[in-house]
Amino acid sequence: MRGVLRIALLAATVVLAGLLLFPTASHAGRSCEPAHLTGRQVQQGMALAERTAQALDASGARVVLLARAGQDLSKYGLRWSHTGIAYKTDAGPWRVAHKLNQCGTAVAGLYRQGLGEFFLDDPYRYEAAWSVPALTVQSQLMALLAATPASGIGRLHTPAYSLVSHAWAVRYQQSNQWVIETLALAMEPGTITDRGQAQAWLRFKGYVPTALALGPLTRLGARMSKANVAFDDHPNDKRFADRIETVTADSVFSWLQGSGLGSAPVTLGL
Repeated sequence: MRGVLRIALLAATVVLAGLLLFPTASHAGRSCEPAHLTGRQVQQGMALAERTAQALDASGARVVLLARAGQDLSKYGLRWSHTGIAYKTDAGPWRVAHKLNQCGTAVAGLYRQGLGEFFLDDPYRYEAAWSVPALTVQSQLMALLAATPASGIGRLHTPAYSLVSHAWAVRYQQSNQWVIETLALAMEPGTITDRGQAQAWLRFKGYVPTALALGPLTRLGARMSKANVAFDDHPNDKRFADRIETVTADSVFSWLQGSGLGSAPVTLGL
């Protein structure tokens, strides 16, 4: 009973803080309509945040790449939708640095939030997954996170957003793409100065994007009805062959494990 009360109190605190700090809702690919979370959803979100924090503490990691299941992407063979860089603060709590699309527009921004806010974004499933980077990668990421945004995690940020931005283009940048390009910057801070160089490093390290098979009607409908979806950065030969190559959380986890830069993903659910 005491644990339930503690979760409820924490939930109320986080929700209030979110209302004060983020009066205009910003979600990965969603509108600005009020979410109207139920008490059950708040309890589940905060319970997942608490269990995730306990598991991350037990792992001994200082930085992980953390994913949530915000949408049902099973028809594309994908399990996770959105990735952020979660890190242990000196004060104790875990925070998540991630990129969020602003209310379904063609613009996105960078945010630092607590685990509670991260998992209260109306997920499709109350599950989390994370990969623990190698110690060197963790150290380099922590240095970047500690820097000012202009010289740290914001250096390669592109506000122009497309949910399916091409993995090897720089016109747009979606959330998962920002994560791995920032990881590349962290690993080569004295060499990488732009997104093109970060993508070259990712290619060299063997990253392979996900190729989504989208039919022409799907592409046309998405482009006409959604401001946060664009296909004009994809090469014509692949775009018209319905081969949309973009960065997904699932492909990031596979790459981290295969390259030795991170562990196999750990999953946790309610």
